Amino acid sequence: MPFQPVESRRLYERVAEQISGLIRSGEFPPGARLPAERDLAKQLGVSRPVVREAMIALEVAGLVEVRTGSGAYVREKPPDSATPLNAGHSPSDLLNARMLIEGEVAGLAAENATPADLAVIAETIELMTREHDSGRPWHAADLAFHVAVANATGNAALASVVDRLWQEQYGPVFSLLSQRVSLSDNWPATLKGHQQIYEALRAGKRKAAKVALRAHLGQVLEVLTGDDAEDGEVAA
Repeated sequence: MPFQPVESRRLYERVAEQISGLIRSGEFPPGARLPAERDLAKQLGVSRPVVREAMIALEVAGLVEVRTGSGAYVREKPPDSATPLNAGHSPSDLLNARMLIEGEVAGLAAENATPADLAVIAETIELMTREHDSGRPWHAADLAFHVAVANATGNAALASVVDRLWQEQYGPVFSLLSQRVSLSDNWPATLKGHQQIYEALRAGKRKAAKVALRAHLGQVLEVLTGDDAEDGEVAA
């Protein structure tokens, strides 16, 4: 029996590919409104966040236009050949991976952080706050915080993993979805989350640090995948 190719594509990409095929076959002609997110999730047997990520991928590929408060429509003149739908890891997968890995990292950091490590972590929070309050981008300071926590474990490999996962958030699907849900408005919760992580690290409490880190990233995940928008509409 010959070997069969192993399916390794991400779930949201497979959903996007199926919808793309229906668009190109004429099932959904130019200008047509696609079914509501809730209906697509039910018909495809996947979660609404997966459908949301698939729609973002189709938007990036130039096949659909998402109209805030109305829904997703097939573009009048979709490209002859679609942009590859491989647009990086899904936001849900990235944040769940970070919750798993960085939670353990924070726990280890709580046991190993030196006064110098804690000083660096505190400085990143102060820098992030100054940048935000001055109206400047604060994402570099955000990254510095998470890498500083990883460095406090004493394991340089963990710091590299944390850095790489954080950088992957700048893929097209994650970036566009972040804009769509106005993730930048999540600042108060972000600052509070970082402060709680720092306090747990300073107290040397492994479990508390682990819980605080996962709660921080879990809150971001909730913003990205929440169902606050009306059925068939897109949150802005």
